[in-house]
Amino acid sequence: MRFHTEHLTFNTKQHRQYINITPQVEAALAKSKIRDGMILVSAMHITAGVWVNDAEDGLLADIDEWLERLAPYKDDYRHHRTGETNGDSHLKSLLVHHQVIVPVTDGKLDFGPWQQVYYAEFDGRRPKRVIIKVMGE
Repeated sequence: MRFHTEHLTFNTKQHRQYINITPQVEAALAKSKIRDGMILVSAMHITAGVWVNDAEDGLLADIDEWLERLAPYKDDYRHHRTGETNGDSHLKSLLVHHQVIVPVTDGKLDFGPWQQVYYAEFDGRRPKRVIIKVMGE
């Protein structure tokens, strides 16, 4: 089994932002020369996430509104007693999770027709990293 690892760095302009990273994941797969296996894509921060879903702007807006309803910003999170102000960002990350595994078949991401990989930033405007680990033959 062979492995290939890459890191992506994001410094978003917005506090919450969603970035389609499918092209970067496909580029890492191409560099790896792996034909069959899997790719792990994982946010390396506890206020960010990675998911697979449809690349459609209306859906992204719906997801953003849904996350804000489930984990709204508020001043009284216990986490804020530590001097932080990002309690809601931690909760949003838990809702979308921090990583995905995508199968690789014949050298391509083995997706359904509309699936794409997204990086979700919930506490942005500073450098954050994502690891891409390709594993296979």
